[in-house]
Amino acid sequence: MLQVKEIDVYYGAIHALKKLSISVEQGSIVTLIGANGAGKTTTLKTISGLLHPRSGSMMYKNQDITQVNPEKIVGLGISQVPEGRRVFPSMSVLENLEMGAYLRKDKKQIAKDMDNVFERFPRLKERYKQMAGTLSGGEQQMLAIGRALMARPELLLMDEPSMGLAPLLVKEIFEIIKDINERGTTILLVEQNANMALSIADKAYVIETGEIVLHGSAQELMNSEQVKKAYLGG
Repeated sequence: MLQVKEIDVYYGAIHALKKLSISVEQGSIVTLIGANGAGKTTTLKTISGLLHPRSGSMMYKNQDITQVNPEKIVGLGISQVPEGRRVFPSMSVLENLEMGAYLRKDKKQIAKDMDNVFERFPRLKERYKQMAGTLSGGEQQMLAIGRALMARPELLLMDEPSMGLAPLLVKEIFEIIKDINERGTTILLVEQNANMALSIADKAYVIETGEIVLHGSAQELMNSEQVKKAYLGG
């Protein structure tokens, strides 16, 4: 579904991603794990079109998206749940969700998708008139996921969905990610909680200083001594 091939990405003179290659198969959960500053968010921003690679290529469903702009990327079926949630704080829960569907014209289907989001996140339904900035961290994360789902993505990019959440909520968010995938959405997950990420993923990549240093099935990486020492506290 997504083929990222040997991309080089720079922030000014800083070489952030070096010949990075990953592939995401339709229907799967692929996770990208690594330390802070390793290049995980940069990878997602590049796929989203917020950054453009200096070299290399990105193909999505056999279409070249290497230099495509972010709004077109969303239109093609790729949505992102950004790091730090990034909800619109002075807009209501409902308005935030409507923003997720801003490219769509199918009003009946939008209303149906809104119902689905409220069914999946009852707390958002209870607070639909509330300003997003007044929600708890967990509720904001649910809103960020709901907003991304309102774009009807085929590929969902998730950046640190468990960041700053209480352990019980982390478990809930990962159950939600699994459920979204089981209902047919392909997921590329960036996550510092390597244990949780590997427990639900099909395939995993380890990134260090902008380079992929290991990849394989999630199970293989979970059993790798190198990964255990560096990321699983073993």
